[in-house]
Amino acid sequence: MNPKVNIVVVVDVIGALSDGTLRNGNLCMVDDGSLQSTGQGTPELCTVVQPGQVVTWSALAVDLQTPVEIKNITFLGPDGEAGPTAPLTHTPAHQGSAPRGPLPGTPLGEARDQAGRDGHAEERHNPELEVWSGVVPYLAPGVAHPYRLEVQMYEGEYSTLHIASPALMCP
Repeated sequence: MNPKVNIVVVVDVIGALSDGTLRNGNLCMVDDGSLQSTGQGTPELCTVVQPGQVVTWSALAVDLQTPVEIKNITFLGPDGEAGPTAPLTHTPAHQGSAPRGPLPGTPLGEARDQAGRDGHAEERHNPELEVWSGVVPYLAPGVAHPYRLEVQMYEGEYSTLHIASPALMCP
């Protein structure tokens, strides 16, 4: 068993903002887990994990001009309402360091300094380098544990969309 599972969230930003939804082909989720995950390439990804594995989520935009980032991940109870939060840690790109606490591993990317017009180094914020990660606790086997995934695309009143169809599940 690989100690880490990566989930990549790919967003068609123009489509999502135009449609006002992450459905209609505007969101694709895939993982690199070695177990039998279902729904690969869809918003209904059910990633099969083992207790103790580290799960990381990162977002990529199909539209290279509009940034996308994961704003929040909330695990839902059986009634679809927010349940107890799993141990997730948001690792901002500008930290460029490994998560603190019980989470092993390093971020998938790190921020790079760029020289500004005045010659001084300035930090560039790249949301595609931000990672959410957490350690899988004991989960009832064979039961899908859905989560609400919120993504932020650019700025503005309608720039945050969510979907509550992906899940984690232990075999």
